[in-house]
Amino acid sequence: MRPAVPVRPSETRSTCPYCGVGCGVIIESADGQVTGVRGDPAHPANFGRLCTKGSTLHLTASPAIARQARLLTPMLRDERGMAPRAIGWDAALDQAADRLHRIAREHGPDAIGFYVSGQLLTEDYYVFNKLAKGLLGTNNIDTNSRLCMSSAVAGYKLTLGADAPPACYEDIDQADCLFIAGSNAAWAHPILYRRIEQARQARPHMKLIVADPRRTETAEGADLHLPLLPGSDVMLFHGLLHIMLWEGWTDAAWIAAHTEGFEALKAVVRECTPERVAQACGLRKEDLFTAARWFATAQATLSLYCQGLNQSSSGTAKNAALINLHLATGQIGRPGAGPLSLTGQPNAMGGREVGGLANLLSAHRDLANPAHRAEVAALWGLPSVPATPGKTAVEMFQAAADGEIRALWIACTNPAQSMPDQATVRRALARAEFVVVQEAFATTATCEAADLLLPATTWGEKNGTVTNSERRISRVRPAVPAPGEARDDWRIVVDLGRRLESRMGRTPDRSLFPYDTPEAVWNEHRESTRGRDLDITGLSYALLEQAPQQWPYPPGAAQGRARLYEDGVFPTASGRARFAAVQPQPLAEPRNSRFPFSLTTGRLRDQWHGMSRTGTLGRLFGQVAEPCIEMHPWDMERQGIAAGELVQVTSKRGSIVLPAQPSPAQPAAQAFIAMHWGSEFLTGVSAGGEVLAGVNALTTSAFCPDSRQPELKHAAVRIEKAALPWTLLALAWLPDDTALAVRTQLQALMRQFRFAACVPFGRERSGVLLRAAADAPAERALLDRIEALLDLAGPQGLRYDDPRRGQRRVVRLARSGEEARVEGVLMAGDTRAEAWLRPLLEQQLPAQAYGRMLLAPGATPALPVPRAGPQVCTCFDVGEAAITAQLARCAGSETQRLAQLQGTLKCGTNCGSCLPALQRLVRQVPPLRQAA
Repeated sequence: MRPAVPVRPSETRSTCPYCGVGCGVIIESADGQVTGVRGDPAHPANFGRLCTKGSTLHLTASPAIARQARLLTPMLRDERGMAPRAIGWDAALDQAADRLHRIAREHGPDAIGFYVSGQLLTEDYYVFNKLAKGLLGTNNIDTNSRLCMSSAVAGYKLTLGADAPPACYEDIDQADCLFIAGSNAAWAHPILYRRIEQARQARPHMKLIVADPRRTETAEGADLHLPLLPGSDVMLFHGLLHIMLWEGWTDAAWIAAHTEGFEALKAVVRECTPERVAQACGLRKEDLFTAARWFATAQATLSLYCQGLNQSSSGTAKNAALINLHLATGQIGRPGAGPLSLTGQPNAMGGREVGGLANLLSAHRDLANPAHRAEVAALWGLPSVPATPGKTAVEMFQAAADGEIRALWIACTNPAQSMPDQATVRRALARAEFVVVQEAFATTATCEAADLLLPATTWGEKNGTVTNSERRISRVRPAVPAPGEARDDWRIVVDLGRRLESRMGRTPDRSLFPYDTPEAVWNEHRESTRGRDLDITGLSYALLEQAPQQWPYPPGAAQGRARLYEDGVFPTASGRARFAAVQPQPLAEPRNSRFPFSLTTGRLRDQWHGMSRTGTLGRLFGQVAEPCIEMHPWDMERQGIAAGELVQVTSKRGSIVLPAQPSPAQPAAQAFIAMHWGSEFLTGVSAGGEVLAGVNALTTSAFCPDSRQPELKHAAVRIEKAALPWTLLALAWLPDDTALAVRTQLQALMRQFRFAACVPFGRERSGVLLRAAADAPAERALLDRIEALLDLAGPQGLRYDDPRRGQRRVVRLARSGEEARVEGVLMAGDTRAEAWLRPLLEQQLPAQAYGRMLLAPGATPALPVPRAGPQVCTCFDVGEAAITAQLARCAGSETQRLAQLQGTLKCGTNCGSCLPALQRLVRQVPPLRQAA
């Protein structure tokens, strides 16, 4: 027989599904499976670079993960609380159409709400919008982009006249001053931050200013860090403008020629003196003057900003106050200058383009504008579209909790993790009589509340377009067939829409959904933009096949426009930009004597949103392994809280329990919890039986009156020691094709503890970790169940059990000759041995020398166990201990020592996401002293 010829992988150009940078990727596939991914060197958003998340996309698409995590067939829950059963697509869509039609007939179309996602493609978004506003006649369709970008939308419209970011990524390369506000770009937008690092190397005179309460890795690398107090952004920006006016650093000629409303703004900022602003923001006056001078006098200043400004009860004012600075100094409409909002999701911009928000219509039309409504109705062939304002995200779930909205259709998002005030969200999901979840992953918390589950395609399987932060439209292409019975989101909506039309008496020849391809949807969306600020009627799928393009792209254009307003003309009635005389506003709930800590939230470097995708990979938990709350060391010492000790964090809305960790990056009287930790990874119950479900059990649903974006970034909290004396730690290596399923089963047990966290770990192998605590020892049956799930109960296990003292230890060993390695551990009642037993397991070190100590409570071995420390480099699995040890042997300048480190350990030489951390360690670790 001839030897089999290896199959050469196919290559498909597509786009990363994570942040709004919009990186191009090349997907490698063979035999219908994704086998690899790399950055697309021809894509202008990333030029071949990928971050830790993007570079591991192929691992999240493995067959083992698909079998354990993906929703593969429609599922119907006959009664709440019961397990769902599989049904066919026809039955599922008929069920959905019948129930929506009945609810609309009996209670009106506004009894239905659609909650969709910035991770949908533009084509998906368009048909959802048409289904709700066109066919059903309700404006109750909103998106999770409301939680991240609506303040940026409102800020642009208030000042510049349209939701159109005026700058582009190329401006980073040409800026002389970068002003980053409310963004930890080093973690949230790593590839964009690589470009910033590269630009600073090429332009050593460039100044980087970072305004952020925390000393993040982005702030750590800045020339000037402004650690302002939470919520004081408007006061800061007004204070900078006050100084610019006083010092004569504004551009009076540009203001006179291209703006209006400056006198009203001057009256507001007159009171924002350096002394007052320094006190209100917690900053030094000298730093205010430095920031104002660098911003105003640079040849070109570019601002980059994100959720720190947007997720606020005064988010629109914060955005507008920053844009005011650009208008006052003429820093807009030219290379290297302008206010550039960084979108958090891959297609938040595309959703805005098609009107996928409750207050918008297609092509940036306003729902409140009768002429705009008439234009859309004519395009869709309808007599009218509804004028009644739709419910925005927070309002929609409140209305469902109150019984006003009776059906919720949720697509590609996980509100049971991501929405603020989780008690209200869960009440809404329980009270709504019909909940549909259209989702790729079956493991999200929202799936538990669904009456009907519809399997959707995801990255690597979808076909359409997305728009990134710089208005660049990229193609998303399928590399492999959809698994199971999963369908494209646009196709699900079209099939549902046609069924609803049949029930509503609309004949097929008059269908609103005449699409058989995503390109047909896109062509209609394209036509809706004709003559609008985002006109793309000169663009086609064929042109997008050649290269991504920015909008606008009108007929006759050879390429899209890189930056806007170069002629100084703005899309307002007067053609002038408008200064916004916004007033500083207090936080929705300032800290006080009852809730003395300011809790802020944000992203981790290696995780994405609710972690339905990244949370399937243990290697992405190397940098931050488990949920925690970060506090200033002084605050922990003052309250007698040791590192790793459990604390109860309480706000007006609820409580959660989790470990505390000291962080010098955290200011005093402030605390930080990553936004990713939902009930899938962190949960428990109170003494009264109330479920404590993730970080958003704490956050407030108070929102900006203009953008309706909630203040997810800040809540006033109380932090106290949690008196939970009985603790449990269980972790084990498991087969790749069962580990995720085991974790899902363990998550079902987490609510039997006051505190529980369950996460994956491991790089080349799949591990699962469960940590828990309670007032009293857990029932033996519960411990037996955990043992069985982690495969610790077999003959290979060593066991110590003392029911009277509530203690148990089980160690599973794998033996090879004389050598033994720890494969799994359960410690109940006494978990002090974690310090040495866990490294033995995770680093797969020989364990035979530890003998009986493996079972001895409280024992500390004489043989030290080497510890890698926190992971710094995900690509090459390099820990902090190895890096600091190597740096101690390196001499020379910081640049030389970094190069020596990279040459030896390779860290920071692949995706570059760890470079800010490496640079920080280079500064911290003293160099090797050369002999005289």
